[in-house]
Amino acid sequence: MALSRSYLTSTKNLSAILSAIQGAQAPDKFTIKFLESLDFKSTTDRLIIGVLKSIGFLGPEGQPTDRYFRFLDQTQSAAVLAEGIREGYSDLFQVNKNAQNLTQAEVVNKLKTLGQGQFSESVLEKMALTYSSLVKLADFKSPAAATPDVQADPTTTPASDEVGRAFSTPPRNSTLGGLHYNIQIILPETRDTVVYDAIFRSLREHLI
Repeated sequence: MALSRSYLTSTKNLSAILSAIQGAQAPDKFTIKFLESLDFKSTTDRLIIGVLKSIGFLGPEGQPTDRYFRFLDQTQSAAVLAEGIREGYSDLFQVNKNAQNLTQAEVVNKLKTLGQGQFSESVLEKMALTYSSLVKLADFKSPAAATPDVQADPTTTPASDEVGRAFSTPPRNSTLGGLHYNIQIILPETRDTVVYDAIFRSLREHLI
């Protein structure tokens, strides 16, 4: 469970900052210097770093996370943002599973209950403003695509269908003393035809 304690004192640049992040190469660490390189030099803008950490876009040291990189894909960025909001404000969603639909005033009241007197009225207002502003930019209807699993290199796949598979000769029924036997042969994984020739020669000599 979590309840983000990070907030912005002004959200007028929030959308622009997130758009700038998408248009820039991800840094090794998201620092104030990097934020200033995006042309956001106000001290109020610096608070975005704490917010990004709280919604899982940045690690504790400011390093971009997998969610940060998925956010760079504009086809799913709004859904990725919603994913981060649900995680960063999971306490709020525990109280109301559709917390994204709450008005800012309703968010303030919920935060009062969850905060149990920890936050002043002014801080609660800013926390609610930050939350509501993030929600407006997020898509809670479309699930974010998960990071695809790394697939095996197709160049390592054996060229021949025979390699890496178990083979069996067609079943050959033998009758001994009224009993029926079904004989199956598992061939070794090899491309050496000499091995197969020797096996089938032995079959002809002993079974046929």
